[in-house]
Amino acid sequence: MRGLVADLPSPHPMGRRLPAVYQEEDPFTMRLTEALDEVLAPIISTLDNLPAYVDPRLTPDDFLDWLAGWVAFDLDEAWDEARRRSAIIRAVDLLRRRGTAAGLADEVRLMTGVDVELVENGGTSWSLDPMSPMVGSPVPTLLVRVTPKDASAIDVDRLDAIVRAAKPAHVPHRIEVVTPEPARKARAKAAPADDAEARPPDAEAASGSDPPG
Repeated sequence: MRGLVADLPSPHPMGRRLPAVYQEEDPFTMRLTEALDEVLAPIISTLDNLPAYVDPRLTPDDFLDWLAGWVAFDLDEAWDEARRRSAIIRAVDLLRRRGTAAGLADEVRLMTGVDVELVENGGTSWSLDPMSPMVGSPVPTLLVRVTPKDASAIDVDRLDAIVRAAKPAHVPHRIEVVTPEPARKARAKAAPADDAEARPPDAEAASGSDPPG
């Protein structure tokens, strides 16, 4: 329940419902009911705006954790308010797809903000021949490969807890953190092509080679 809110008026003051004799001739009773109005005003306001409390876009910020608990989603305390609200909105869809590869990948992306790749042991195929060999492996396995920009920013223990909570309980998993190739190497590979494009048309003549006949 909401606490006291300073200067919040009650839309239904109790004093107005008392007999006229109290309203006109008993100031003590009127002051007493005004004190009670201050206590009841937040309750009435909450009931009048109840739909907003279950809307992640409108609910007060101190209700976000409570609302996230309705959809079995743990908010990160380090997130800002906008990201927390967005996560609760997406959590309903994630809860519906929990246990699937797509749902797990989306949840890891949402919780960590990094690229993720899932490698499973299963597979599908079709054949016109009976008794064709089965694809995949009979032993369930799951590899969760993440590619952060900075590997030191990934909390592996937290990531493991996220995967453990979202994957099927009987499937063992392994986490792999891959560091992307530094951008300078990509630029170094592209440099020769850039030099070739930047070379003037008469570069061959300037180098001493014979012009084409």
